[in-house]
Parts: sequence; structure tokens; C-alpha cells
Amino acid sequence: MADWEMKEIRELKIGRYVNIDGEPCKIISISTSKPGKHGSAKANIDAASIFTGAKKSLVGPVSTKVQVPLIDKRKAQVLSVQGDEVQIMDLETYENITMAINEDHECSLDPGAEIMYIVAMDRYKLM
Repeated sequence: MADWEMKEIRELKIGRYVNIDGEPCKIISISTSKPGKHGSAKANIDAASIFTGAKKSLVGPVSTKVQVPLIDKRKAQVLSVQGDEVQIMDLETYENITMAINEDHECSLDPGAEIMYIVAMDRYKLM
């Protein structure tokens, strides 16, 4: 099963996701230029990686097909916290997952608490 689908750049919207250099990114802004005398309209997309926060950009004709990652939002229960890692159990599959706690994570991770996390391209992140 693919972790992404193909879409044309003209179908993308701000707040949605796109793969840039193999990294799932959230779209921050999209600007398009008018078609010229000898070419098609071009789009300039600014995005931020959902895992690292790094800024990325993509420029190309609006008819270009790009990868759009499939983002899966899930619920889990915190089992334990050790240093900068948290062990959680998915509340649907009962799968145990150990992942790093991202720097921008704010809520408390008390054992037994319910949290949200996302899965994108076989990588995990706390919400």
C-alpha cells in the first residue's frame, strides 16, 4: 500500500500536505503566476516539514503531478515516559509504539493519558 497519492499542483490547498524531497510537508502558502505567451501557469508552494519544521518550497507548472502524503490521525494511551521518548499504545490496533517527544509538544504526557498522534510515510509524531 502506498503512503501517498498523486495530485496536480492546481488541486493543492493551503493547510493540506505535499511531499517535497520525500518529506511530508504542510502547505503554508501557494502563489500562481499567469500563463505567459509560450508557457503554462506556474505555482510557487511554500511548506514546512511536519517532522522537522524545516521550510521547503516547490515551483512548477500547475499541471505537474506531485505526491500528496496520506496522513493518518490516531488516538493512543500513554504507557510510559523515559527521558525524551514516550511509549504509547494505539487505541484501535493495541500496537505499542515508542517515539521521540518533539520539542514543540506542549501537553503533559502522564501514564494513562489519551493523546493524538499522526502517522505519515511510516513515521510518527505526537500532536
